[in-house]
Amino acid sequence: MLFTGTSRFIFKRLILGMDSERYNAREAEPKWQKIWEEAALFQTANADTRPKYYVLEMFPYPSGRIHMGHVRNYTMGDVIARYKRAKGFGVLHPMGWDAFGMPAENAAMQNKSHPAEWTYANIATMRAQLKSMGLSLDWSREIATCDVAYYKHEQRLFLDLLDMGLAYRKQSKVNWDPVDCTVLANEQVIDGRGWRSGALVEQRELTQWFLKIGDFAEDLLLALETLTRWPEKVRLMQANWIGRSEGLLLRFALAPNAAIEACEIEVYTTRPDTLFGAKFIAIAADHPLATACAASDPTLPAFISECRRMGTSVAALETAEKKGYDTGLKVRHPFDENWLLPVYVANFVLMDYGTGAVFGCPAHDQRDLDFANAYGLGNQPVVCPPDVNPDEFVITDTAFDGEGVLVNSRFLDGMTIEEAKAEVTRRLEAATLGNAPQAKKRVNFRLRDWGISRQRYWGCPIPIIHCEACGIVPVPRADLPVTLPKDVSFDEPGNPLDRHPTWKQVNCPQCGRPARRETDTMDTFVDSSWYFARFTDPWNEADPTTPEAISHWLPVDQYIGGIEHAILHLLYARFFTRAMQVTSHMGDVKEPFSGLFTQGMVVHETYRAKDGAWLFPSQLRFETQGNERRAFRLDTGEEALIGPIEKMSKSKRNTVDPDEIISTYGADTARWFVLTGSPPERDVIWTEEGVQGASKFVQRLWRLIGELAEAAGPEPVPQPALFGEAAAAIRKAAHGALIKVENDIERLHFNTAIASVHDLANKLSAAIGAIESEVIGDDLRFACREAASIIVRLFAPMMPHLAEECWTRLGYATMVAQSFWPEADPSLVVEDEISLPVQVNGRKRADLTIAREASEAEIQAAAVALEAVQKALEGKPVKKIIVVPRRIVNVVA
Repeated sequence: MLFTGTSRFIFKRLILGMDSERYNAREAEPKWQKIWEEAALFQTANADTRPKYYVLEMFPYPSGRIHMGHVRNYTMGDVIARYKRAKGFGVLHPMGWDAFGMPAENAAMQNKSHPAEWTYANIATMRAQLKSMGLSLDWSREIATCDVAYYKHEQRLFLDLLDMGLAYRKQSKVNWDPVDCTVLANEQVIDGRGWRSGALVEQRELTQWFLKIGDFAEDLLLALETLTRWPEKVRLMQANWIGRSEGLLLRFALAPNAAIEACEIEVYTTRPDTLFGAKFIAIAADHPLATACAASDPTLPAFISECRRMGTSVAALETAEKKGYDTGLKVRHPFDENWLLPVYVANFVLMDYGTGAVFGCPAHDQRDLDFANAYGLGNQPVVCPPDVNPDEFVITDTAFDGEGVLVNSRFLDGMTIEEAKAEVTRRLEAATLGNAPQAKKRVNFRLRDWGISRQRYWGCPIPIIHCEACGIVPVPRADLPVTLPKDVSFDEPGNPLDRHPTWKQVNCPQCGRPARRETDTMDTFVDSSWYFARFTDPWNEADPTTPEAISHWLPVDQYIGGIEHAILHLLYARFFTRAMQVTSHMGDVKEPFSGLFTQGMVVHETYRAKDGAWLFPSQLRFETQGNERRAFRLDTGEEALIGPIEKMSKSKRNTVDPDEIISTYGADTARWFVLTGSPPERDVIWTEEGVQGASKFVQRLWRLIGELAEAAGPEPVPQPALFGEAAAAIRKAAHGALIKVENDIERLHFNTAIASVHDLANKLSAAIGAIESEVIGDDLRFACREAASIIVRLFAPMMPHLAEECWTRLGYATMVAQSFWPEADPSLVVEDEISLPVQVNGRKRADLTIAREASEAEIQAAAVALEAVQKALEGKPVKKIIVVPRRIVNVVA
């Protein structure tokens, strides 16, 4: 039928009349969320026979409300989950809560409430918020680490680790947070401060429970090479933290000293090549030799106490001012008995790394240089950079740690660093001190065993009983779980379990005598080190895991979370997976996450009043004049300062409440915006204009689908044998976009996938606008319906509610969430033109765009005719033109 005259006007009016019909997110989104939930659409059975795909976002701490970072994180995971379902996978996409920890105790102290009340209230609020986002989560598998149903299995795992020798108790130096009144692992000390409280960390001597992560250091390091779908930055961070080094265990003879019985100091060094640059020996404050010296030196104990007030992490020691105490002791240089080196107690040496003693070579180690400069010990360069005169090479404030040639080193002079290391090792292994070799090779790791004891209430109780007669007694498995008492007080700092009048009093299960429970609870990183495994079968009440479910679902195919967890959580989870293999809870699974993606943050402008107070965006109105943008307070009209773009933070009030965005614009708009513009691994800048643009595009898609549906007619038509030019163009645009979006989602390039949807919408809008002068035959009807069904399924993972409404509008009886991903017609995605680089005498000068099927003669003629080629020829005659089909053209002059 040809639309002309009045009939064309009627058709145009029918299409344009839909402009007044707006998509109503407030009605549509709750409706579809209810339909999905009632249909249990996203619940996945362990007996599912489809190929599995496990997508998981790092589960949140129930702090009270979700933020825009949550919106971005969980939207990314949801796009993958919805896409993979459409591709025919059985998808596991669960949700839970990392619910133990100090914030709940702090809230209990502030609000005079119980941590459980605060936590579960927050969970309820955040669960409702996440559901309002339309996430395709399997809520039937929901877990909270503070539930007895979860932590009873954690206690079982602890006992299994204890049985296998992977858990043990010892006295050690620990990082003590004086504000949170608890121990911190080294990884939880950031720049010498507690990772939550920000308080300066102190050292204390406590008896703690440890897990033997150090036993797996080599394997954890080597296996990083297999994690090819992890960001290289994360793998490098873990490798550095594990810190494998090959070095030398070297004994220095002590010069005789009447006050000290010791006769040697053993050091571990990775740079034996620099021995001739040695200026001092430094020992840890807890080194036995330091203790011995303190017994006869009344001023040394005060310095040792000062050292103990520092944190025990490497980061804390690296950033602290380098301080030392001269013990008066001397050691003999291993290659010259007349060369004596002073021995210092130093605040930058850790007792639990290496031997607790190092030799200092200031010229080639920045830490040693800072120390030597502070105490006037001087430095002697022994490695000279290439092309530098050794006689002119001087070190002042910056150590040289690069490659070079040995100088000032007697028999090592002229050697490379590696040659010098080998020669020193050979000589010292052959030498003796006392009745043993003076040195021997050793592999060392920076990674320390994981101290998991925490002096707090709101954590998983450690299932141990202390009996004076029997010692450490595991709680019998039949008596698990050891539950937290509810009647506790937070009126004073410290662990309420220590102060509880009855909870810790218990009879010994071995001898029956009065005993006491362990009052330390586990580090919350234990809770998050195996939750991904519990998700595979959270209904198993007898055991932490089910072998069949573990082997089916693990490893997690795509894990999503912040880069800030690169060392803490991710390393612990990798260790726990190996430990649970030893305890027969993990089957053959070795790595927990085969794919890892670390998303960027959501950032926002900051605003300040004249007095410097931070202001919320909602407190301001904005004006734009040309390129100038100004902000004014709504209450006073005063101008406010627009500050830099920073991470959303409650303290700086540059946050945006997801509930307000969802209630104003809809969840799909929020989801679309956080995926738009920036690559997902980078930060996305939140702007009101950007959100409004996303909202407008939602309405545009709604109108577009209506127009396509109208053009397609109420009933589907069979695929015609032939397509006219207009219909073919529509089909080619749709199938081309399909290929692009599919490839982009597979690579997690969500922003470019969205760009392809925008591009397709533009092309389809233009095609619809031109239909008034075309015959609306079966080819166009088919093409319009096909294009509409394709574009809806393309944006369905990102905007699922809008997609369901559009799917219904197209007349489909099922849900788009149940539909398969469309398949592209290969004949429609072949480009008619190709681009060939054109070289002149081997140097690229231009690109030639030409028909794919052009002959070699046509390609040659077109290449020579290019302006850039003519310019490069400079009037010289062409000798020959070489055409490599569909790859390159080389013009030889």
